[in-house]
Amino acid sequence: MNQPSIQDLPEQMRIRKEKLSALREQGWGFPNNFRPDAQAADLLATHAQDDTQALEALAKPAAVAGRLLAKRVMGKATFLTIQDRSGRIQLFAARDELPEGVYAELKKWDLGDVIGGSGLLFRTKTGELSVRLSQAVLLTKALRPLPEKWHGLTDQEARYRQRYVDLIVNPEVRQTFAVRSRIINAVRGFLSERGFLEVETPMMQPLAGGAAAKPFVTHHNALDMTMFLRIAPELYLKRLVVGGFDRVFEINRNFRNEGLSTRHNPEFTMLEFYMAYADFLDLMDLTETMLAQVAQTVLGTTAIHYQGTDLDLGQPFRRVTVEDLVRETTPELAGASVEVLRDPAVLAPLCAKYEIPLPQGVGAGKMLIELFEKHAEHTLMQPTFVYGYPTEISPLARRNDSDPFLTDRFELIVVGRELGNAFSELNDAEDQRRRFEAQAVAKAAGDEEACDVDEDFLRALEFGLPPTAGEGIGIDRLVMLLTNSASIRDVILFPHMRPEA
Repeated sequence: MNQPSIQDLPEQMRIRKEKLSALREQGWGFPNNFRPDAQAADLLATHAQDDTQALEALAKPAAVAGRLLAKRVMGKATFLTIQDRSGRIQLFAARDELPEGVYAELKKWDLGDVIGGSGLLFRTKTGELSVRLSQAVLLTKALRPLPEKWHGLTDQEARYRQRYVDLIVNPEVRQTFAVRSRIINAVRGFLSERGFLEVETPMMQPLAGGAAAKPFVTHHNALDMTMFLRIAPELYLKRLVVGGFDRVFEINRNFRNEGLSTRHNPEFTMLEFYMAYADFLDLMDLTETMLAQVAQTVLGTTAIHYQGTDLDLGQPFRRVTVEDLVRETTPELAGASVEVLRDPAVLAPLCAKYEIPLPQGVGAGKMLIELFEKHAEHTLMQPTFVYGYPTEISPLARRNDSDPFLTDRFELIVVGRELGNAFSELNDAEDQRRRFEAQAVAKAAGDEEACDVDEDFLRALEFGLPPTAGEGIGIDRLVMLLTNSASIRDVILFPHMRPEA
């Protein structure tokens, strides 16, 4: 693509390019020799109580650097506001207090330029803490102007697509991602304190397994083999438990070739952890404690507000079965017996009535979960452990000892969406083979989310997996919850977007 000539550029870009050309002729070349020694937020906090006299007596020097966001030229003096990674601070430049020629150049600087300056702290006549410049330097010339109007739904796609600009002009967006980092650190610390070992497992896998999802497919040239971007790290993490790592976790990137929505992105971050000599009930207790501690650590409270709903992660979560929720929310099944709830002849007509499409050959377990997702899931606003998932739709979970129709599995539902999925792991290699084979049949029949028979994983199970419980928690959804973000795109720095026109 040919680069447009300078005459074809928008006026502001043309003017900035002309300024850059003039600077180059003067020998300027994007200098990298200025070193700030202070951050805006630290200066404002440390000297919040210092008045004019105290600052004069202190004679505190400071060197700061950041992006120029505001400039007011007042003859022989200019006020500038810069933004660094911590926040914003004002600089004051007087012509007679700067080296020869610097003030004249400073007046030409544009909003968006990256600058550095040093001098003594003081308070202006309006009481604003500022740096009185004795030195100032242009570090980076911005060729594109910052947008004048960036807020509002009409700019939402541009904000996601040009996240670098969104971060410059919207401090609350930077704060969201700072909180995201603290959430991940808090989760990591919580598990590490309890003896969990952080590990890494392959992102490219010879088989797509560990979850029901359509994978992304790629090809490894040197090995001449088809590979899949991982949809979950589960099968590799359980191999590690077989190998003797009784408690492991991974904060991992997963990839699922599915649609986009306010709660789905094809590439997303998950926490998965496995705990030997524990069951799914133990993980309910652990999850309650972890979410409460993470919220307290990051936000200073367990009481949060999410999109109109007040929640308290410090309170015990409700625990209820899938079948009980179907009874509560499907009028035709109110008070139904277990036998009726598991009768395909009863459930199939109901699914048809509620326009729930069913793949060929599915059983009562699949029908039951479809009714749950249609009627119940979106109603669960307060944190709820939903357990007793049918074996038919849980190919990796351990059957319940007293009721083989069900598995020892739960999903954590908060504000109507799944936040976590956990179960007592299936460690019977022969049972696992039968379930894999059933999945393979479903895949051959056209189910793109069904998994293959993973012979190496079965071999690992044949060496013996201790009684184990495992869980996956969506980090992106957890960040949404704790930052009151309506869309998953608000908590992913670079969400996937359709190509630009």
